[in-house]
Amino acid sequence: MIVAGVGCRRETSADEIERVVRLALGLYDLPVERLSVLATESEKATEPAFPEAARRLSVTLVACTSVELDKVAGRVLTPSKLVLKAKGLPSIAEASALVVAGRDGRLLGARVASERATCAIAIGEGH
Repeated sequence: MIVAGVGCRRETSADEIERVVRLALGLYDLPVERLSVLATESEKATEPAFPEAARRLSVTLVACTSVELDKVAGRVLTPSKLVLKAKGLPSIAEASALVVAGRDGRLLGARVASERATCAIAIGEGH
């Protein structure tokens, strides 16, 4: 399973989310057709851009709770001071990807950023 974990500012567009996911996949020479899941924090998942981006990418959208994200906090590669201050978590993008990738999931690398969003790619067996 290949998971794209995404974090973003409020009211980020589906275009921006799709762009950062494609950018991250491109770093690892992964075609978008191999992507299984778009993952984010549960509050972000309620914003209209996330279901739209998932539809465009032809993947399932999975919302991760803050409890789930906190459980993988020690495994993120690039903690964000901004996210820590706002959510009390070190990461949304990397942590979401790790949660959905499952117990043996791993990040392919650090998150990548666009102007308003970040994306991390993880692989695993799923949760």
